[in-house]
Amino acid sequence: MTIRIEERDALIVVDVQNDFCPGGALAVAGGDSVVPIVDRLMERFPIVVLTQDWHPPGHVSFASTHAREAFTTIELAYGTQVLWPDHCIQGSSGAEFHPSLRIARAQAVIRKGYNGGIDSYSGFQEADRTTQTGLTGYLRERGAERVFVCGLATDYCVAWTAYDAKTEGWPVMVVEDACRAIDLDGSLEGAFAEMERRGIDRITAADLD
Repeated sequence: MTIRIEERDALIVVDVQNDFCPGGALAVAGGDSVVPIVDRLMERFPIVVLTQDWHPPGHVSFASTHAREAFTTIELAYGTQVLWPDHCIQGSSGAEFHPSLRIARAQAVIRKGYNGGIDSYSGFQEADRTTQTGLTGYLRERGAERVFVCGLATDYCVAWTAYDAKTEGWPVMVVEDACRAIDLDGSLEGAFAEMERRGIDRITAADLD
């Protein structure tokens, strides 16, 4: 399969930040290995957006906020919330993009998770499924016709970003070799099944012409 990159194709690079890379507070295994692939992709796409996890201290998704163990769950007003180690705190080195990520190629940065009482996996919409980030409007005003998603982590922020892009009406492709997963209790298999159900294609960087 060969997919030609067109002038109205958008690449969303999800959360390639220090805290999600080896040595970070919520490291994804091999997270830094996506950076060279993502850098090459950003050079080729006409529309490039970065998302950035941007939590205040004491965020509702932090296990420490609830004096609970990380990776357990609680029920919040908007549903089940996985509790994570403190990560991507506003202004911290962990919240910065990986130093080798060529961020100058991006035309926009969408910060998410800055609302202390709501988590936000998706680059489009927070976990209450109501609060918007503004990414939909940005892509529509730029005239995006297809959306390609890559970054960290496949089974959480990449997946939710892809789901919402599809819900907003775009054809969506996840560039699988430019992603890495957390895979918590079968979450990767579940994300792949949901992508298939929603008609989201999984491709590799080599598929792109």
